[in-house]
Amino acid sequence: MIRFDNRVALVTGAGTGLGREYALLLAQRGARVVVNDLGSSVGGDSPSSSQAAEAVVQEIRAQGGTAVANFDSVADADGAQRMVDAALNEWGRLDVLVNNAGILRESLLQDMPLDALRKVIDVHLMGTLYCTRAALVPMLAQSYGRIVLTSSASGLMGHVNQAVYGAAKSAMVGLMNCVKLSCTDKDVLINTVAPSADTRMSKGLIREDLARNMSPQLVAPMVGWFASEDCKMTGEVVNACGGYFFKIGYYKSQGVQFDPAEPIDLDMVGDAYPRIADMSQLEPYRGTLASLEPSLRHIGRL
Repeated sequence: MIRFDNRVALVTGAGTGLGREYALLLAQRGARVVVNDLGSSVGGDSPSSSQAAEAVVQEIRAQGGTAVANFDSVADADGAQRMVDAALNEWGRLDVLVNNAGILRESLLQDMPLDALRKVIDVHLMGTLYCTRAALVPMLAQSYGRIVLTSSASGLMGHVNQAVYGAAKSAMVGLMNCVKLSCTDKDVLINTVAPSADTRMSKGLIREDLARNMSPQLVAPMVGWFASEDCKMTGEVVNACGGYFFKIGYYKSQGVQFDPAEPIDLDMVGDAYPRIADMSQLEPYRGTLASLEPSLRHIGRL
């Protein structure tokens, strides 16, 4: 059985919905949990309250678990540091970070006020950066850590009225891909979950017949797996929704290799574009230079 005994976890936005389920699951499996929640509305604009985080802490303790509450905002760099410090001061280590906190403000990009735009970016992107940055220090020092980021179909595939939210969620994958490269020799792993569930944030966005099959509890095991010592993967993106889990990856076409020693003009690219975009023979995408080298070798330039 996968356990988190002697492990310490920080879950942001853990007062309700998905974050609450993550915190409960980790605690039920033995983790000591910092339950972070600012206590604001879905849009992030109501006064903060300690009630949500405290309620989850009391629920964990009632089940025999160990938890403390934190009420800082992920959008504040000092607040993110205080969350990590709460774990270190209470238990002397931090093993798991689940970046879950988020808000939702729907609008066409051209109609969204700049202050609302900045708020979404501050919570989702900057909040994840701040928390991950702070958590990496103790994790790398102890040569162990598990970081879980939260993306979304809005960022991976798009959603009307969610351009800013989607941009921030797409950025999670870029963050993961870069951070993983600096941690491979320290057993600090970072992965991304793209969850969907019937929560207060999704009200009105999911058809009722689908929503009743999309309990947040059905997502939590995927996050728990990525957070566990048993997980040895890093740099993965997995969708979790309604008990359905699948990996998402990047793929490339065979493409067209022009001779780089000869001029390439606009018409050549236009004429070749059907072959450039032909996805009938997919290959895993491992980066631009990793793709270029074999292509140049094929035409005798390397």
